[in-house]
Amino acid sequence: MPISKCPQKSEPLWKDWDRKAQKNGLRHHVYAVNGDRYVGEWKDNMKHGKGTQTWKKKGAIYEGDWKFGKRDGYGTLSLPDQETGKYRRVYSGWWKGGKKSGYGIQFFGPKEYYEGEWCCNQRSGWGRMYYSNGDIYEGQWLNDKPEGEGMLRLKNGNRYEGYWQRGLKNGSGRFFHLDHGQLFEGFWVDDIAKCGTIIDFGRDEAPEPTQFSIPEVKILDPDGVLEALPMFQKTRGEQGD
Repeated sequence: MPISKCPQKSEPLWKDWDRKAQKNGLRHHVYAVNGDRYVGEWKDNMKHGKGTQTWKKKGAIYEGDWKFGKRDGYGTLSLPDQETGKYRRVYSGWWKGGKKSGYGIQFFGPKEYYEGEWCCNQRSGWGRMYYSNGDIYEGQWLNDKPEGEGMLRLKNGNRYEGYWQRGLKNGSGRFFHLDHGQLFEGFWVDDIAKCGTIIDFGRDEAPEPTQFSIPEVKILDPDGVLEALPMFQKTRGEQGD
């Protein structure tokens, strides 16, 4: 008897096309509808591994690690400079879930940058900020502002060491007026010193010392004060009765 075989069913073309369209592994220049483009590794149709993303609208470029479609790991973000036309580095450091998280360096300008810890795109943890005017802050941050213990060193050498809240001096601290040779130690509220003591500190080495030194406060006759103390206490007791 003749042997008959059932004809094999051919796979629909759309399945083959869909399989070929699945992005896995290294791909070159995958363009989005809005003009953005990506070169790098994929996994299950998502950017995963090493890759470079270019955003057409702002011209931003990210080079680094990806995980399931988001920037995750170590990477560098750059933007075109409007004056020179060249790319300038904006951020180099660690990312998590598409946001700056972990240690990184952010450049705000040619002479202004921050190096330290990040959390969800905000400066949080320990960090050092170099300002364009020459000031330097080093200490703790929270929600993108100095918070906790920190030191602000001014361009002229003066410095504040103490506590911060919401980016302002709040709590106990010391301000070294090294230009005048004085030290103030006290308590601050929203950047204003409310109370404290001031003493001479390094006055001989100060570039612009005060005209007069702070006089020493002392008791001229300590023995007389001790002798009068029992009489004073007795008087207070009689008044209380």
